Amino acid sequence: MEAVMTHTAIAQSMEQELLDREFDALVMRYYQQVYNLAYRLTGNAADAEDLTQEAFLRAYRFFDRYDPTMPFMNWISRILTNLYIDEYRRRKRLPTLSIEERFENEEGEEGEQLDIPDPGPSPLDIAESNQYKEAVQEGLMSLAPEFRTAVVLADVMGHSYEEIAEIMNTSIGTVRSRIHRGRKQLRDIIQRKYPELFERGDLK
Repeated sequence: MEAVMTHTAIAQSMEQELLDREFDALVMRYYQQVYNLAYRLTGNAADAEDLTQEAFLRAYRFFDRYDPTMPFMNWISRILTNLYIDEYRRRKRLPTLSIEERFENEEGEEGEQLDIPDPGPSPLDIAESNQYKEAVQEGLMSLAPEFRTAVVLADVMGHSYEEIAEIMNTSIGTVRSRIHRGRKQLRDIIQRKYPELFERGDLK
C-alpha cells in the first residue's frame, strides 16, 4: 500500500512539474501583451504591474481548468478584465447593474440588445501614430470600465468582436454597443482637446 501511495505521489508531482513548466512558458510568451492590456485599462505602470501579476496568479491557481482549445491570451484577458472591472467598482463604489443598451417591448419585457454597426475608424487608429496618445489615454480613463475594456480589446489588442464577446462573457451585440459608444466618447474628448485634428479632416 505504501509503495502504491509513493508511486501516486511521484506521478502527481511529475504532473504538477509539467504543468508548472507549461505555465512558465506561457508567462514568458504573453506577459508583455497582458501588461499592455493592463496599462491601457489602468493608465499607470504601477497599477498595470499589480493587475498583471494578479491575473497571472489567478490563472496559475485555476490552470487545471484551462481549456487548451481556447487561446491562452483570450483566457487570461478574461481573467484580467474581470479583475479590473471588479476593482474599479470596488474603488468607485459603482453599482454592479449592467449598463448595456437594452430596450423594452410594449409589455415592458426585456428585449434583445441593440446591434449597433461598426462606426468606422477608432481614434486609436490615428492617435497611435502621432502626438495625440496622451489625449487618447485620458479619454480612455474617462470611459466606463466596460466601454474602456471593449475599446482597448478591439483597437489596441486587435481582437475580433467574437473574441471580445468570449473574453467579456457577453454577446456580440453588446460588444458592438460598447465599442460604438466608447469610440464616440473618445472622439468627442479628442475633438475638445485637439479641434485641429477634425478641422484637417483626419477624424470625422
